[in-house]
Amino acid sequence: MSTLDETRFIERQQFFNGQRLLAADLQGLEAFNREMRWLHNASLHQPGIGSGLAVFGEKGDRQVRVMPGYALDALGREIVLIEPLAEQVPPVAGDESGGPAFFDLAIAYPRDDDLEEVESRQGLCDTLGTVRLQEKPILCWIRLVRDQAGNYVVQDARLQKDINDGLKIVLARAEVLNCQLNKPLSVMERRNARPAKTPYLDCGIETDPVWEPWGPLSERILLDHSRNEPVVIGLQTTIDTSQAGFTIPPCYTARLDGPRLIERVGPPPVIEGFPEGPLPQPTFAVLLYQENLNITDATPDSFRLYMLLLIVPIQGDLMEFTTLIDDYRERMTDRVTELGGSPAAEEQALAEIIAELGQRIIRDWIPDDWSIVWMGIEG
Repeated sequence: MSTLDETRFIERQQFFNGQRLLAADLQGLEAFNREMRWLHNASLHQPGIGSGLAVFGEKGDRQVRVMPGYALDALGREIVLIEPLAEQVPPVAGDESGGPAFFDLAIAYPRDDDLEEVESRQGLCDTLGTVRLQEKPILCWIRLVRDQAGNYVVQDARLQKDINDGLKIVLARAEVLNCQLNKPLSVMERRNARPAKTPYLDCGIETDPVWEPWGPLSERILLDHSRNEPVVIGLQTTIDTSQAGFTIPPCYTARLDGPRLIERVGPPPVIEGFPEGPLPQPTFAVLLYQENLNITDATPDSFRLYMLLLIVPIQGDLMEFTTLIDDYRERMTDRVTELGGSPAAEEQALAEIIAELGQRIIRDWIPDDWSIVWMGIEG
């Protein structure tokens, strides 16, 4: 439960000249400021040690020394130790099997009943009241037992809940044998009140990317390609990263998972609109033109990926690819005529034919087993 959960309403104390102030008025003012500060702490920090509270204890010691420091619990309450304290090692011989017993040393915010009276004063009409209380944190040893999996857990379920809920902050773990430390204290169990600075990282794999042609390159192929020269084509796709749960656009990296060199033999499949008849049977390759893929339009849920492919003749030439391009050139000319032959008609026909050509290349020439492996680093 947080301070905000326990707050039914917020009131600001007001005073006026001639007002008779009661103890409840001043205590209410102090409580308001304290609880607002706790709310701030709980909202911006996590339960743990803010600074100091170092614990020292070596093998054979019968007491440990806790140094001054500052911690916060889950309610945002400040746990402050201003002077060193010596805490006696639990007076136990060991566990039930004769081996060492394990304890966690924890610190907690004191209850009102735990506070020591420092000063009291005489009031009117023979009244007497406390005006100052010394606030000291509470230190306690928490017994651990080994569970079936061999892990050490808190023996008392109530104390375990206090630790899990951040109401008790663990400072160190002790291994006790014959009423003394069997090993130096372990501080691996300490929890920092400051959030971790390690960046958040997640990764994934897109096994079925939906490829689209990269327009300007497809345009160059359609307008400028000549027989037997290597062909560079561009592909683009959008990668969904919503599974990672990023809150801001991370720094993405991506790579292509699959063969870098794919050999194709013979002409592509015959479809409507493609010239039929005997064609040469050359061997050509489709390979990744650049290993570094280009990433743009990064958001917390996706990014846009661009890459270049190279189609190279290995044996023979690219006659069947050239014939394919020639066919699409003729179809573009016919489409321009259909649309009226204006510059706008040429632009529209070019866009339509490029989209069709790009999808044809993707369908017949791009491997089906290519995947995109990505990683995002946030922070």
